[in-house]
Amino acid sequence: MKNNLQVGNLGEIKIIKLIEELVLKKTGKDLLRDDSFFFEFKNQDSNRNIVLNSDMLVSTTDVPPQMNSYQIGRKSVLMNVSDLLVKGVRPSGLIISFGLPRELKKYELIELLNGIIDYSVKFNLDYIGGDVNETKELIINPTVFGFKNPSAMIYRKGINIGDILIANNKFGLTGVGFDILLNKKGGSHEFPNYERSIMSVLEPKITGNEAFILSERNLATSSIDSSDGLFKSLQDLMLSNPNLGFEIYFNEDLIDTEAIKYSNEFNVSLEDLVLGGGEEFIHLFTIDPSDFNTAQQEIQSKYGQIFKIGKVLYGEHIYIVKEGEKKELKSHGFEHFNKRT
Repeated sequence: MKNNLQVGNLGEIKIIKLIEELVLKKTGKDLLRDDSFFFEFKNQDSNRNIVLNSDMLVSTTDVPPQMNSYQIGRKSVLMNVSDLLVKGVRPSGLIISFGLPRELKKYELIELLNGIIDYSVKFNLDYIGGDVNETKELIINPTVFGFKNPSAMIYRKGINIGDILIANNKFGLTGVGFDILLNKKGGSHEFPNYERSIMSVLEPKITGNEAFILSERNLATSSIDSSDGLFKSLQDLMLSNPNLGFEIYFNEDLIDTEAIKYSNEFNVSLEDLVLGGGEEFIHLFTIDPSDFNTAQQEIQSKYGQIFKIGKVLYGEHIYIVKEGEKKELKSHGFEHFNKRT
C-alpha cells in the first residue's frame, strides 16, 4: 500500500489498524479494543484523585503552515501534558481521538502518529486508545490523565497579596516566531538569526521539574500554564482570585534576549511579543516571598529554573513597570472566537 494514498481511500478499519501497529511497534503495548477503555491503578494510594485534561488541536487555529505532520502530532500531546505538569501532576495515560480529512495522505498520518507516540513515550504515557472520524479539517483531541492527592496539587485559586510571581522560562520567543511564520511568511532560511524563536513555535519544549518540586514542598500558592499569552494567563488567574491583580517587571528576567533583538531590528512592539505571544507553555506560579530562596535553591539543584517576574497587588488590574515607569495594561493575548490581539 503506497504511503501517498489519501486516508479517504484507506477507510476507518485500516486507519485503526495502522494506529495499532505503530503503537505496538514503538511501545510494545497493544491498544485496547472495547466499547470503553480501562486503566489499572498501579500502586496508587486510595487518597489520590484522577486528574484529566483535554485540549483540542484544530488545524486552522493551532497549526502554522510551516509545521510538519510530526510536529503537529507532538504538539497535540505536549499542550495537554503541560496542563497537568503545571499542577504538579505526573501524566500516566493518553486517550486520543482524531478527525481526519479524507485528502490527508497516509504518509502524513504516519508522521502525525509518530509525533504523538514519540512524545507519549518521552513522558512515559500509556497510549490506551481513542476514536477516528472523518472531518473537514484535521482535529486531534487528546485526553491526558494522571493521579494526585488533591491536597498536593497547585490550583489557580489561592493567591495572597504580596506573593511573588515566578516563571520557569522567559517570554517573547513565540511572539517572534509567530510574527515570522504568520505575518512575514518566513522561516529559518529567511531568518537564520531567529532559529530559537521559530522552533519555539514549531517544536515547543516543556519541563515539569519546577512544578513537581513546588508541589512536593507545598511552596506555590497558585499555578497556570501560559498557552494563550502572559497577559491572558494573568487574567485567568485573576478570575480565580477576585480583587487581586499583578505588577509585572518588564526586564531581563521576563524577556528573552532574542525578542529584544528582534523588536529592535524590525521595529515590532516588544510588549506585544512578550505579553501576547501565546503558546509559550511556560509555567507561572505565585509564591510567598519568604519561600522564594528555598524554592530557587531546590529547583536549581534539580536542574530547573525560575525567574522572579512580578508580584501580586490588591485590585483587579495588571501593570507593567518599565524603565521606572508604571502603566496599566488593557489587552493582549489570544482568545478563541476573537482576533489575535
